[in-house]
Amino acid sequence: MAPSSNLDIDPTSEEVLLTFYRRLYPFKQLFKWLNRGPERTEKESRLFPYREFAFTLRNDAYLRYNSYPNDIEMKKHVCLLTPSRFEIGPVYSAQPRDKKTVRPTHFKAEKREVVFDIDMTDYDPIRTCCSDADICKRCWGFIAVAVEVLDTAIRDQFGYTQLLWVYSGRRGIHLWISDKEAFELTDDQRKAMVEYLTVIRHGKEPGKRVNVRFGMKDLPPTLKDACQTINQTFDELILQDQDCFGTQEGYETLLSLVPDAKMASRLRERWSQKPDSPSYVKWDEMKAEVKDLKDKHARQNMRNAMEDILLQYAYPRLDAEVSKHRNHLLKAPFCIHPKTGRICVPVDPDRIREFDPAKVPTVSQLLAELDAAGPSTSGGEHRDDWQKTSLKPYVDMFEQYAHSVQEKQAKMDLSW
Repeated sequence: MAPSSNLDIDPTSEEVLLTFYRRLYPFKQLFKWLNRGPERTEKESRLFPYREFAFTLRNDAYLRYNSYPNDIEMKKHVCLLTPSRFEIGPVYSAQPRDKKTVRPTHFKAEKREVVFDIDMTDYDPIRTCCSDADICKRCWGFIAVAVEVLDTAIRDQFGYTQLLWVYSGRRGIHLWISDKEAFELTDDQRKAMVEYLTVIRHGKEPGKRVNVRFGMKDLPPTLKDACQTINQTFDELILQDQDCFGTQEGYETLLSLVPDAKMASRLRERWSQKPDSPSYVKWDEMKAEVKDLKDKHARQNMRNAMEDILLQYAYPRLDAEVSKHRNHLLKAPFCIHPKTGRICVPVDPDRIREFDPAKVPTVSQLLAELDAAGPSTSGGEHRDDWQKTSLKPYVDMFEQYAHSVQEKQAKMDLSW
């Protein structure tokens, strides 16, 4: 039975968590994804039993190096522990549960999906609608642009296709890249990849200009493509909705990125007379100034600077430390966020602009839907009761992704 009252339930209570893990969490699909196949015995599988899972318990205790032969055993243990959340680590050379009995030299992180983390708080120096842990549909626009830019770059520049985007449950989004080639990258290769994709250093203040070009040379093709994507939404997001230059503080930040001191001075004098003029007016005035420059090199320098400003304000802000190391732990899809009660659901990158964090199912909503659906008739511990709730389209998306990973793996195995 679901908890009797679903209106103001505590998403971290034992009763809520137990019901969620027993009836709603898609352990079978998680296993299919991480095991890259349907095998459930340790003899058949060389992946899932060697995968680390870490649990945060309701008393904030943190349990690492858990591992299981299959999803059935994992579900039993999770229902016993009722953790408030759990994280996925790498595939080790030995089963993580045996860590204490294995020589340290024989216990190493060997494989792991390449992961990325984009957090809304890294946009606090720029966004104007929210701050800190708060997020709304308006500032989600920054995440949407970041997803579009990063998804395109990874597919086009690296050739990876098995990309899973997962809403973090509150203010960010995670990316899991499951392609076999990405799965087997070394730490040095992961570091090189994330540095190649990084433009805004983690925690960098907006007043410090990005450094992405050599002298007056054009941007590299990858960033040129990113600029084109950003430019399509810059007016709506930065100039109209967020109105990033609509205050003195906002336009001073913009002027600090202008390399032409005389132009910056002229614009500052003009804008100080009307500091609250809309951002799109200020941006048009800057473009007019650039157009009027007589010197060819000065004009090109300012056009380059305006491209850099596009990147500064809307390029993905990556937490590089999350991506560099195979032994980094990342929250599993479909966990409950303990503060919001929202589920960490997969997101379709092709429809990222339609996504609204406020409309993501909460555990309270899901349990109410279970109550309304009536008792389960399938029986057993492996009921797919999520099919009766608004979690269904997200689990269906996850299952389709897991199947595609398994199918690609099978094809690669046959090719050998």
